[in-house]
Amino acid sequence: MTYKDALKTSTAGVEADPLRADFRKFMWLIWKYLNLPNPTATQYDIARFLQTGPNKICIEAFRGVGKSYVTSAFVLWVLYCNPQMKIMVVSASKNRADNFVKFTMMLIQVIPELAFLRPSPNQRSSSVEFDVGPAQPDQTPSVFAKGIDSQLTGGRADIIVSDDVEVWNNSQTVAARDQLIEKTREYSAILKPLAHARIIYLGTPQTEDSIYNKLPETFTRRIWPAQVPTQEERPGYGDDLAPMVEVMFEARRYGFPVDPERFDADELIGRRSEYGAAGYQLQFMLNTKLSDEERYPLKLKNLIVMPVPPEKAPYEVHWLPNPDRHLKDLPVYGMAGDKYFSSAGHSPQFEDYQHRVMAIDPSGRGKDETGYAVGFMLSSNIWVPKAGGFQGGYEPDTLEALVAVAKKFKVQTIVIESNFGDGMFGKLLEPVLLRAGVYAEIVEVRSNTMKEMRILDILEPVVSAHRLIVDPSVIESDHETIQVYEGLVRSHKSLFHQMTHICRQKDALRHDDRLDALAMLVGHFVELMNQDARKTADKVHADSMAQYLSKFHDSPLNKGFSSHRVTWGGRSGLI
Repeated sequence: MTYKDALKTSTAGVEADPLRADFRKFMWLIWKYLNLPNPTATQYDIARFLQTGPNKICIEAFRGVGKSYVTSAFVLWVLYCNPQMKIMVVSASKNRADNFVKFTMMLIQVIPELAFLRPSPNQRSSSVEFDVGPAQPDQTPSVFAKGIDSQLTGGRADIIVSDDVEVWNNSQTVAARDQLIEKTREYSAILKPLAHARIIYLGTPQTEDSIYNKLPETFTRRIWPAQVPTQEERPGYGDDLAPMVEVMFEARRYGFPVDPERFDADELIGRRSEYGAAGYQLQFMLNTKLSDEERYPLKLKNLIVMPVPPEKAPYEVHWLPNPDRHLKDLPVYGMAGDKYFSSAGHSPQFEDYQHRVMAIDPSGRGKDETGYAVGFMLSSNIWVPKAGGFQGGYEPDTLEALVAVAKKFKVQTIVIESNFGDGMFGKLLEPVLLRAGVYAEIVEVRSNTMKEMRILDILEPVVSAHRLIVDPSVIESDHETIQVYEGLVRSHKSLFHQMTHICRQKDALRHDDRLDALAMLVGHFVELMNQDARKTADKVHADSMAQYLSKFHDSPLNKGFSSHRVTWGGRSGLI
């Protein structure tokens, strides 16, 4: 028996009742009693999807369209058709879920057609849970409210309405999103194991990694943005755009309001001004691909992927993300639509690398890895032939594995983060290096700033300028070495997942060991480049002053004055 069959009751005259046959007519009646205008085309479209859609659905609609009102009316319609149904409402806060239930109870009290659903004196009737009059005695109320952070188990439901469980406060870090996903998995334990049981998500995604984007394939999503997307925006919706919006898109009505009765063009212009471009894309266009463009600044497409020569490299390497340079065979752990591209060519002259460095981020605690990255510097380019992570931290096997990498790539300097162990890691590494015949300088660094800000401040300018060149074997090895981890953790261990998912938010990443090592490597090279730039500037200044003094000496105005030699910045001149 499907959930549609479950809505049918044995009450006489069911077939003749138009309210039971079509939820949209029932919704129209509710709107009339609330003194609201007639439901809009968008609200009717959402209502149709609620009634005829599959058992597991996700509704994403722009802010202000009234999706919670529509779904509250749907809950009433379900009980109107079959008073034995049990419905649980879950929201990010208990207060919001309570308000949903209060509103539903209020409608029962004020609408005459729903009078038969009013609880009897011996039934539950509170602001957080209630029974409907015809409901048979049961441990579970007809409708009850829960906050996502409360104890969800303890009751059974035919329908779970998950109303805006993802909000700004509980979705801004990877750990918070993972925790939220774990909590929503409890729905399966609450849902009755019946063919008519349903889960209905209502929400507005807060980020690219929204839980709505990660729902199992058994869920069907429908998205109603505030405006018809443009051709550039359309790919961001995939196959999830609501059919009515798809029809408008195919008619080339790009940018037209989807629901002009509630939000016309002028109103949407005002909302865009109020929320800002990024906020508007997120809250009204529901297009997370565009809203995250600035929030997550490190893109795979800005890297140059090509084999790293062992001794000499071209002085200049060119970047051009043409489709014919797309490296389709490499595993991708970046955001949706991000890609790797090979180089677009390089200069004919090859030069020796100026410096070879290895950076190590020792494992601090728990399940952290010891991250490492090897890089060569030539001109303003940084070449990365090897990067990854080892399980463990101070164990002999880990130390020897790191030294083997350092020896293979002939590193001259090893940069180590000393925040953990107060320099102990470097002391343990030194004898292992000597035994292997690796005579590299050890440089310890310590950081007191917010990690996410520091990493982005270092990497963003270099990556955006296409100065980071990565060997394809680094990407392949990164994919292979994370396979030892369980499914939920696996992708978070990837260097390139960490790179593309970091933002300027504290605890943005669940794991950052590999990325932190890469940032240390690049940071060391940037400091060397700054030192070289200062030396060059000093030399140019000294040469300029020496030349000026020589011209002054040769000037006719200087005749009759005694001359003697002076030194300026290492350069001599006559005055």
